[in-house]
Amino acid sequence: MPDLIAATAARAGGAAPLPTGWAAARARLDGLPGGGLNIAHEAVDRHVTAGHGAQAALIWLGREGQRRVLTYGDLAAQAARFAHVLQAHGIGPGARLFLLSDRVPELYAVTLGALKAGVVVSPLFAAFGPDPVRARMEIGGASVLVTTEAQYRRKIAAWRDQMPGLKLVLIIGDGATEGCVALGPAMAAAPDTFDTHPTQAEDMALLHFTSGTTGLPKGVVHVHEAVVAHAETGRLALDLQPGDIYWCTADPGWVTGMSYGIISPLCNRVTMVVDEAEFDLERWYSILEREKVQVWYTAPTAIRMMMRSGDQAAQGHDFGALRFLASVGEPLNAECVLWGQRVIGLPFHDNWWQSETGGIMIANTADMDIKPGAMGKPLPGIEAGIVTREGDTVTEQPDGQIGELALRPGWPSMMRAYLGQPERYAKCFAGGWYLTGDLAMRDSDGYFWFVGRADDLIKSSGHLIGPFEVESALIEHPAVAEAAVIGIPDETAGEVVKAFVTLKAGFQADEALERELRGHARKRLGPAVAPREIVFRDTLPRTRSGKIMRRLLRARELGLPEGDLSTLEGDSR
Repeated sequence: MPDLIAATAARAGGAAPLPTGWAAARARLDGLPGGGLNIAHEAVDRHVTAGHGAQAALIWLGREGQRRVLTYGDLAAQAARFAHVLQAHGIGPGARLFLLSDRVPELYAVTLGALKAGVVVSPLFAAFGPDPVRARMEIGGASVLVTTEAQYRRKIAAWRDQMPGLKLVLIIGDGATEGCVALGPAMAAAPDTFDTHPTQAEDMALLHFTSGTTGLPKGVVHVHEAVVAHAETGRLALDLQPGDIYWCTADPGWVTGMSYGIISPLCNRVTMVVDEAEFDLERWYSILEREKVQVWYTAPTAIRMMMRSGDQAAQGHDFGALRFLASVGEPLNAECVLWGQRVIGLPFHDNWWQSETGGIMIANTADMDIKPGAMGKPLPGIEAGIVTREGDTVTEQPDGQIGELALRPGWPSMMRAYLGQPERYAKCFAGGWYLTGDLAMRDSDGYFWFVGRADDLIKSSGHLIGPFEVESALIEHPAVAEAAVIGIPDETAGEVVKAFVTLKAGFQADEALERELRGHARKRLGPAVAPREIVFRDTLPRTRSGKIMRRLLRARELGLPEGDLSTLEGDSR
């Protein structure tokens, strides 16, 4: 294991004070003046009331070089206008609004305005095709869709008439096709103040969809009380401080882009950078430098793509404004942590959470020494354990043992339901624990280490092999950019490890390199754990949020059903 990396709290100006409990975190929010709790009020309105309306809330960077700044006052006014638009069309509290758009300023005003009106927001990733969009809108009972003209024509128009519950389609911009309403003129005609609907803590606020290995996507229900965790975990796990320049690269179509790309930063009164364009190495380095980003939250996939381009690509850029780097979306390999320290001057801090948890549960915080490759420790207010489950019996495991990662229920952003699937929801809980489906290990210092999804675990000759461990060892080799590992059947061992690898620029895929990589893995892991076979690929199948789809590799390798592919990024065969 690499040496500890010392805490970055000194550079961060000191770590955030720890809460005494969720009541203390709740007390840091205002609540609605007449009682109740509303995400939009905590994210924007209370800051304007406190005199911070002139502070920049959002710096929007367009694909073609545009730059637009919206203050907290601007956002509050635009959110109010949108709430009036919904009200004028008879869309009331509890209705479900789906959002299908690229990262444009209107997306943020629409989200906040809907929440102000008590309307439930369900974000969709703009790259979804017609079928996944329709499936989610049908499951979610969509009443309203906000989208663009191009998205509507390509993905919605052909089947809109088959969804009678869809009462209103708003088109971003100044024009709209027949049967839709142009959002620009509608908002321009609306008042810029709105009395926030008196939502209560347990009122439904957000509906996120997450894919399973089989069947339709699951609708994960979150309520307005989730804002307590959004605000507090941003402060603790991401070191967000009022006035910070903060960039979360996740798209709001995913839970990270909503929880930590909109709600948490605004609740902590930071200035968010929003880039409309997709990943481009030079553009990203330039944004970090030019916008003087202080806190950067990105994905391991992006970090590995930067690593793949070589250290020299970062040379000549000034990253001196950066104070804290964090990663999300999938486990962070130790090599990525060390690369950040070497090239940018700061390590990346891994953290762990799920759509179901609604917010960060385990993290490497600014005041902690980092063990590269570890997820970190549970945040204050979170009790985590390693357990095994047999039926309804759950047994805690000692330190050093692999088991299922489990959390004690009760944190504010815990999902309240899988929409319409009460039995599936109930199966997530047993013995006083929420069972995450992730395998992990806790060491004697209290750090948690990711092993893999329970259904990714490889059983070979009596050994339980976590794919992440093997992948991390392969990525340590200078030729390897990314790796994915699966188990394939073997008559003698039960299963053996097979690895799929993409290479960094300048390396040639051939038998000699394959032998070298197998030897490297055997030296690092031992022959029982190392891959028996390594296959080179130009790309690996991943979701559009960046997670490598091991189960798809396994399905294709063994000729099994591929399951739900709605979140697949392209078709990496």
